[in-house]
Amino acid sequence: MALKTALLMDAVYKDHFAGNRHPEQPARYDAVADALNAAGLTKAALPVPSRIATETELNYCHSKSYIDLVRHDVGAGYQTLSTGDTNINERSLDVAQRAAGGVLNVVDAVMQGKARNGFCLVRPPGHHANPVRGMGFCLFNNVAMGARHAQRKHSAMRVLIADWDVHHGNGTQDIFYADGSVFFFSTHQAPWYPGTGDASETGQGAGKGATLNCPFPAGAGREEILGAFRSKLLPAAGAFRPDLVMISAGFDSRAGDPLGKFTLSDADFAELTTLMMEIADKHSGGRLISVLEGGYNLTGLASAAASHVRTLVG
Repeated sequence: MALKTALLMDAVYKDHFAGNRHPEQPARYDAVADALNAAGLTKAALPVPSRIATETELNYCHSKSYIDLVRHDVGAGYQTLSTGDTNINERSLDVAQRAAGGVLNVVDAVMQGKARNGFCLVRPPGHHANPVRGMGFCLFNNVAMGARHAQRKHSAMRVLIADWDVHHGNGTQDIFYADGSVFFFSTHQAPWYPGTGDASETGQGAGKGATLNCPFPAGAGREEILGAFRSKLLPAAGAFRPDLVMISAGFDSRAGDPLGKFTLSDADFAELTTLMMEIADKHSGGRLISVLEGGYNLTGLASAAASHVRTLVG
């Protein structure tokens, strides 16, 4: 019997609230969940529960002082994380820990051969969070912790993370910049928030050459982004030979998003997903895990995410 796609969904992810009219809103979860349900994709998938990531697991990618800071800020009733532009409420720490822990559960399912691949419908997003700072709506770096968990618990030697969010995943880059065991590839709009991700940023020390940034101007779309995945990521993946493939799946690179000016379509996301599955099939036994990042036009987010997951499910 063919293995299914692991699917992480939990309504607890709606309990993190960044404020009225904030683009990173609980309705994002409902938009994607409703679209997956309507398309019959939840029935076709293997449900995976959320759980609270332990402090040890958070410490895979974040310093104890930063974890303590998040705990303090949430406990003290702050409305904004003191390290940056991330709004919080009294439930934010618990929700962020459950997002991270849920991703680790999906890593377990895929690495243990219980699922072929996986999609994590989580919020808050994570790819801007670095070891000592939350920013850009992110508290903890979900995809980075997933990569580390695969390495520490499941003996994955090499993990590839591809990030197609319209914003550069500076936090993920920072975490692995001097680590050659994780290859980070990113297409993103530039100049744009957070101002990082120049093509000259390629890693340092043991990680030299394990970061590959492809910045594009506003208006870029299928030709530029799919072109970069084909011409740059495919050969890089062939040289790196990952044991696990992960995606920071930001759908704010879709046309019509209020926080980005890329022009990808739902069909383009399906094609990107197919390309990533081909990399996983060739190098990592099909093991691929996708983690939701951005996407702030609710209609566009829903349709693009459904196109992505439909391709994963096959």
